[in-house]
Amino acid sequence: MLRLPVKDLQKGMIVAQSIYNHHGGSYLVRGSAITPGYIRQLQKIGIPTVNVTSADPSFHLLPPDDVVQEETRVDAIRHVFDAFQSVEHEGRLDADAMERVSDNILMDLIARRENLVQLTDIRLHDTYTFAHSVNVAILSAMLGLHCHYTKKDLQVLTLGALLHDLGKVDVPAEILTKNTRLTPEEFALIQQHPEDGAKHIHAMDHALPQTSLLAAIAREHHEHIDGLAKIVAIADVYDALTSERPYKRAYTPNIAYNIMRNVNVGQFDETLLDIFFNNVAIFPVGTILKTIWGYAIVKSCAFGKTETPVIVLFAGLDGQVLPEPITIDLTEDPRGAHAISMVIADNELRHFIHSLSLDPSQFLREE
Repeated sequence: MLRLPVKDLQKGMIVAQSIYNHHGGSYLVRGSAITPGYIRQLQKIGIPTVNVTSADPSFHLLPPDDVVQEETRVDAIRHVFDAFQSVEHEGRLDADAMERVSDNILMDLIARRENLVQLTDIRLHDTYTFAHSVNVAILSAMLGLHCHYTKKDLQVLTLGALLHDLGKVDVPAEILTKNTRLTPEEFALIQQHPEDGAKHIHAMDHALPQTSLLAAIAREHHEHIDGLAKIVAIADVYDALTSERPYKRAYTPNIAYNIMRNVNVGQFDETLLDIFFNNVAIFPVGTILKTIWGYAIVKSCAFGKTETPVIVLFAGLDGQVLPEPITIDLTEDPRGAHAISMVIADNELRHFIHSLSLDPSQFLREE
């Protein structure tokens, strides 16, 4: 996957990640081929960059399958937007609709158990909260499934994750989207959103099921106390780290993994963290790596082996393309994950591809 400025997009390139508006509508759907009209529209609405599967517009490499259907994600974002708007202006939400959204997410995850979490969606800065809530719900439900939660607990967990940031309706939009340092007063407002969310949920006791558990998820997702909140906390931080915000670039999944595993030691439940990263691709398909042997592209990764993907070595350490690519399963190599030196990303990756005069994604072609 390659992140390109919109001005550098070419007709025929395949979109690797969908771009959503706050109503859940897609400006651009993953797997679509770029057209001149799409480029003009993206420039018009101010999208700065787009992730594509290949720098070569003639190579139509489709992105890996998502863990939920596109329609499920779009419908969920739309309903989260409606719910937040309704709570902000009327103090209520359509509980039945939100429960249906939760059930649809769970049904998709069950039907697509064979899919690793590879990529997340792209969202506009001022609509971050809605798509973020859906991602957190999907990731939380995935983790709950692998923890063998009951159907009832999974439904509460998914609904709670969808509503975990509900307290942000009380935070002014200009603070949520601010791209400079927050003042102490602004930061205090942000810090208050878990408690505010719990209060909003409690106020809807007549409409929402299991309000005490839903409120606990909202209140404790930054404190990691309750069992369900511990799950939502992992999903919340992972999605926040891998999302682009006005004040930061998105971290790659391997950097997010390193932060959550090695920097924030003790912040998360270690058993849950292990299960989570056994099911999330630390090095998604198409990632370009520098290894102890040279440069390689990730061809595939498997559950429980996300640190050691199958790679295709295509260039030596000197950057010279090999006469023949070499496929290496890092799970079977004694050096395993230690064979990976770094991920080549963004501007450096574009320069690297230009210097090679070829796009490494061609090595992902099925033989």
